[in-house]
Amino acid sequence: MSTDVLSRTKGRVDAYFGISQHGSTVKRELMAGTITFLAMSYVLAVNPAILGDHGVLGDKGMPTQAVFTATAVAAVVGTLVMGIWAKYPVALAPGMGLNAFFAYTVILNMGIPWQEALSGTLLSGIIFFVLAVTKVREKIIDAIPLQMKLAVGAGIGMFVAFLGLKNAGIVVASDATFVHLGDFHKGTTLLALFGLLVTVIFLVLGWHGAVLYGILGTTVLGIATGLVNLPNSVAALPHGLDQTFGQAVIHLPDAFTGQMVIVVLTMLFVDFFDASGTLIGVANQAGLLTKEGKLERAGQALAADSVGTAAGAIIGTSTTTAYVESTAGVSAGGRTGLTAVSTACWFLAAMFFFPLFAVVADVPSVTAPALIVVGVLMSRSLGDIDWSRLEYAVPAFITVIMMPLTYSIANGIAMGLLFYPVVMVAKKRAREVHPVMWVLMAVFLSYFWFLAE
Repeated sequence: MSTDVLSRTKGRVDAYFGISQHGSTVKRELMAGTITFLAMSYVLAVNPAILGDHGVLGDKGMPTQAVFTATAVAAVVGTLVMGIWAKYPVALAPGMGLNAFFAYTVILNMGIPWQEALSGTLLSGIIFFVLAVTKVREKIIDAIPLQMKLAVGAGIGMFVAFLGLKNAGIVVASDATFVHLGDFHKGTTLLALFGLLVTVIFLVLGWHGAVLYGILGTTVLGIATGLVNLPNSVAALPHGLDQTFGQAVIHLPDAFTGQMVIVVLTMLFVDFFDASGTLIGVANQAGLLTKEGKLERAGQALAADSVGTAAGAIIGTSTTTAYVESTAGVSAGGRTGLTAVSTACWFLAAMFFFPLFAVVADVPSVTAPALIVVGVLMSRSLGDIDWSRLEYAVPAFITVIMMPLTYSIANGIAMGLLFYPVVMVAKKRAREVHPVMWVLMAVFLSYFWFLAE
């Protein structure tokens, strides 16, 4: 390819993404995308560990190889849509917390087959898309009080951290006290503690990709001590999607049940506000907000996230959403959609290395530290809750505490949204409760009535 052709191509790319306009360069955007990938690539190991049939779900889980491939493909599709259409330096992948909800609440607790759970994910993505391209999204965002949004994010963080502690063997079951400290003489528990220690150190040092490096370090020690098996090979052609692709569409008629209403609402609620918060946070760090503090191309950005969710469900994975790890790429100078395109290319390449990621996914002690650390990061919103006002503190606390204690994200959200209108009425602030909140209260009352039967 001649120098002139390269120059013209570079110019077109620059003009399309507005790279120079945002004070960036093509080289910087590509490097930022690489850093974003390193920061979030742990999902390729953790998501199969949570959703796959080699983990806690056992034969109720999805084929592990298929989950890995679907995770990579969903990340590629969602991130490309975000980068090329919305032109944001934001990467997408199956969300942490939502994959836990999919596996432990929907499949394990509610007994819903994973095929129907994928249908619920697809429905939530379709509804999200409709909300994103209409003015309804502003009304929904305004309807849910900020304090409850913060509580949901923190509660999911607590739940994810609890899963990590459980998988690590640091917290175990007890007939006397429900839970107690695990056996620190056990090799797998010690391996998880080592992984947690090095991951936290990398994180504190500010290393981009700290979670990934923690997983790699733990894997190396696990192999050296015989707790982790060596992979049979390094690379392999992607396969497995024939087992999951289209199942969400095939089982869509089965998803229209009272039980699935709660599933879809929870997925929609968490994805909608998580995506909104992540996009605003990344845009703010990148200096992409308007003078009024609003998100440019908000409709396109949220619609891109919803397309990722729907596409991921059809491919065969839980809710695909914007990743806060995108801030790693932004901090390295990423400002446009080319950063996201670069990240997508890395996920495409990673698709051919399942044997390496499978070794990690098969040993819960290796991925457990990642869950704990992600839980810590998600729980930071606790500090933004107004604990001095009981009308906020009580429903927020109930939301947060009920998620890990009932082993269900849906239960935490439902309990919190039941208490919020009640305490606001008691505080004589009923007029501040949006009508949507009363509708949600009725829905969740029906949910608990259903569970009691």
